[in-house]
Parts: sequence; structure tokens; C-alpha cells
Amino acid sequence: MEVDIAQALTRLAPKLGAPGGSIENLQRLSGGASMETWAFTAVAEGVRKELILRRRPGPFDEETSRSTSLATEAALIRAAEKAGAPVAPIIHLAEPEDGLGEAHITARISGETLGRKIVSDPKFETVRPHLARQCGQILARIHSISPEGLPLKSADALGELDRYEAVYRHSGAERPILELAFQYLRKATPPPIQDVVLHADFRNGNLMVDPDKGVAAVLDWELSHLGDPAEDLSWLCVNSWRFGRSDKPVGGFGEYQELLEGYAEAGGAEIPLSRVLYWQTLGSLKWGVMCLMMYESYASGGTTSVERPMIGRRVSETEIDLVHLMEAGL
Repeated sequence: MEVDIAQALTRLAPKLGAPGGSIENLQRLSGGASMETWAFTAVAEGVRKELILRRRPGPFDEETSRSTSLATEAALIRAAEKAGAPVAPIIHLAEPEDGLGEAHITARISGETLGRKIVSDPKFETVRPHLARQCGQILARIHSISPEGLPLKSADALGELDRYEAVYRHSGAERPILELAFQYLRKATPPPIQDVVLHADFRNGNLMVDPDKGVAAVLDWELSHLGDPAEDLSWLCVNSWRFGRSDKPVGGFGEYQELLEGYAEAGGAEIPLSRVLYWQTLGSLKWGVMCLMMYESYASGGTTSVERPMIGRRVSETEIDLVHLMEAGL
């Protein structure tokens, strides 16, 4: 069903703190295949509020999906804010009578999300040396969130290996490095520890970074689940998210020690580097399989977007990363 976004937001203006006001500068931003993101301004009596609408235009089954519902995402953002993590605060969770479908509205936070700019633009020189420690502190706060009342699924290392190997086998691909990585990681699986609430896509590119304050907001909570805290710490370290700065293992801007020290300083449990490196290797393998699937979706005619094969060719990058990680050992 087509939704008139401008009309729906105008009706919603009183709930957004703009009674009798109007909606201006409505603009569709880039987004995934299943989600829409819109920027707009709510104006009333000379007061302007810069806001972001995130909505799912199609049906959604939380039971079978890897993603959370937007209601769960909103609850996570509120819980993270209460725990002291920087977020884009929830302004409104859409109700059926709002006419927007499944959606929520947050404040719009200023800053930069483009990873390549964050690791190289001179305007971030002041904050860049502090970002890894800051990320560790933020993750410790996220991991302190109580999972009670949050309908989150659980995932562990062996479960992730099973899932991604099944996808890989179904693809029919034959990539010797990926084959070796699956075997290697199954033999090296660390013992389980207490699950925590994970962001699960915490990386350079999903962080809003301010040139004066550092991380201003953690974005994109839809993959959140319960699991090993090292999964979050390591995903930030996967080489694919360093944007050309492979010499800086944490997001292209910092060192492992800074990340882990920041995590401990904010109350996080002690996590050995070996555990982070295990999950980093698993993260590189997962991204390699995802790259294969991106290419397959294009080659099969499922999508015509050139973005998919462009990402697909990056599987070779993950294979190089995996060779280096496996040679270094865990």
C-alpha cells in the first residue's frame, strides 16, 4: 500500500512536539532493500526540529527474520540511552492510526558516517586518536543492558558457523580459503561465556562521528541479539571496515589495546585479545560469504543493482584477511 509520507507526518506533527506546525525538507535518504529512511524538519512557532523517520514499507515476521522489529529497535535505543551510550533518541514509535506502518522517529544527530572520511579527513584528526577507547566504553555500556523484556534471539560461534556454512554450501561456490576457514574456526572455538545484549553491527560506518566530540550516536540496531561480547568488539576490527587503514586494526583509527582498555574502564568484563581475534576471523569469513551472496543475487537476475556485484568482488579481500589471521594463529 502506498503511503503519503508527507501527509502522514503532517498529521503526526502534534505528537512530534509541533502542534499546528508543518513538515519541511522531507527527503528520502539511502537505505536497504527492506527499510526506508527519511530526513525532515518539524516546524512550529519558529522552533525547528531536525528528525529522522525509519520505516519498513513491507510485511515483517520477527519470528523468522534475523532482524528485530522497529518496536524492539526503539526499545533497544531507549535502553542504550539509559545505559549511557550515545544514540539518536526516540521521539515517537508509530502507532497504527499514524498511517506510517511499522516506523519510528528519532532526533537527527549531526556528524559523519562515511568510514573513509572518518579515517582520513583532517577535520577528525583531533578525535581520531580517542575513538577506539571511546568505542570500547560505549560497547561496555551497551553490554550492560538487561535483556529482560527484549524479544532478542541468541547466537553463538558454532551456530554462526553452521548458518554461514549452510549458505555457502547452497551457493555451490568453491573457495579453498573459505573452506579452510570453516575448518579452522570449528577447531578453535573458544569456550562459551555469559551472553550479553549485542548491537551486532557495531562498526565504522554505523557510527555518527562528530569532529569535536567523537562518537555522537550508534546507528542501525536492527541486527541486535544476545551473544558473546567479543562478537561486538571484533566486528569493529574486521579489515573491511578500516577503509584503507589496515595498520589501525580498530575501525581504521585505533589499536586493540585502546579498545579493550576502554571496555574495561566502563565496566566491561575482561576479554582476552585471542577471543576478539577468533571472532574477527569469523567476522571476516561471514562477510566473505555475504559478498558471495551479493554477487549471486546479481548473477541470478534477482537484482540489477551494480552495487551488488561491486560488493561481491570483495570476497577476495576477505580471503586475504583470513590468510593473514590464520597464519598469525589464535
